[in-house]
Amino acid sequence: MTKMTSAYANKMLRKLNEDKGFWLSKEKEGYLYVAALDEEPVIPEYDYEEVSKNVSEIDAKIVKIKHAINVTNCTNEIQVGDAKMTVDMILVKMAQLNRRKATLDGMRKQQPKSRINSGLYSARKTAPEYQYINYDLDLIKREYEQIDAEVSAMQIALDKYNQTVEFDVDI
Repeated sequence: MTKMTSAYANKMLRKLNEDKGFWLSKEKEGYLYVAALDEEPVIPEYDYEEVSKNVSEIDAKIVKIKHAINVTNCTNEIQVGDAKMTVDMILVKMAQLNRRKATLDGMRKQQPKSRINSGLYSARKTAPEYQYINYDLDLIKREYEQIDAEVSAMQIALDKYNQTVEFDVDI
């Protein structure tokens, strides 16, 4: 068993994926070669068993690390404001809030009244058209700021957790 933080586990996963990419690239470049009939072939160095063994070992480590991260994310709770939530709950909630925040961001940027650019006016319509918002702009701005603060608090709590809380990984 190895103890690691979520931040370290994610760095390790990136490194393992780079290593796997190396072996897969080596395989792609080496399992076929072209040779002319009248020349000595240049056969690339390639060993299927070695590549397969290394990729399998890397995949096994990746599975164990990701499983350990998932288990700890589902079981460990973090205090965020007045609520205690598991890491996976925080991740889901942050995604929901970020989607809502994006909607509110578009709404808060609207002018209370804006002219619609319809290009050339038709023969029957000589007056310009206007678009009006159908909501309290100040309320939208306050709601946006509240959600932004909530997401920031979750992110700070999550960052602290990822850097400090250790869990066991069977590698």
